[in-house]
Amino acid sequence: MLTIVCGHYGSGKTNFAINYALDKAKEGKRVMLADMDIVNPYFTSSEYSGILISNGVKIISPTFATTNVDVPSLPASFHSIFETNDEVVIDAGGDDVGATALGRFSKKVKEKGYEMLYVTNMYRPFTSNADDSVEMLRSIERTCGLKATAVVNNSHLKGLTNASTIIDSLEYAKDVARSAGLPLLFSVVPRSLIDQLPKDEYFYQADVYVGTIWEKGED
Repeated sequence: MLTIVCGHYGSGKTNFAINYALDKAKEGKRVMLADMDIVNPYFTSSEYSGILISNGVKIISPTFATTNVDVPSLPASFHSIFETNDEVVIDAGGDDVGATALGRFSKKVKEKGYEMLYVTNMYRPFTSNADDSVEMLRSIERTCGLKATAVVNNSHLKGLTNASTIIDSLEYAKDVARSAGLPLLFSVVPRSLIDQLPKDEYFYQADVYVGTIWEKGED
């Protein structure tokens, strides 16, 4: 089974994909993370290969990823995701443009079997209301030739995220899922905030690995 993580640029899909892959590995599963983002060089899962590899997650990255080469490309080894028995998490490129690379493999993806999780963020332009978010999803689906199977609410404001940020997004997330005709899988929340949130909602606790460009310079 392939798990595809897609969404708008800035939705936090890469950070979610990293957490999702790491959690599967912690469950004792053999996991591979395939980074398909050959459009945006700043927020790719392959940039965090150290934490992934040290936790037993194999990673397939675009050729020349994390270098200053303008247009990375997918390596031949990417085809191995269709032959392995490992759990495979695919970090698709953002928006419909980023989904183009995924579309090249749509037939093989369907043959292998997949779930496609659409990550949405209420606090980003172009996905700030349910209608716009669903239109973004439909655009991604048309481009890659695959259908989303569930919605993941990842509404956040980077370092300014607090409990209210999450709580205020819950109805939005339900509206997106309802409008898309898909189940809402869960809402992602930083681990530090989980005790401040309602117990009757399904939250997915995540660590924050991916920062902004300027935050990277502070390490």
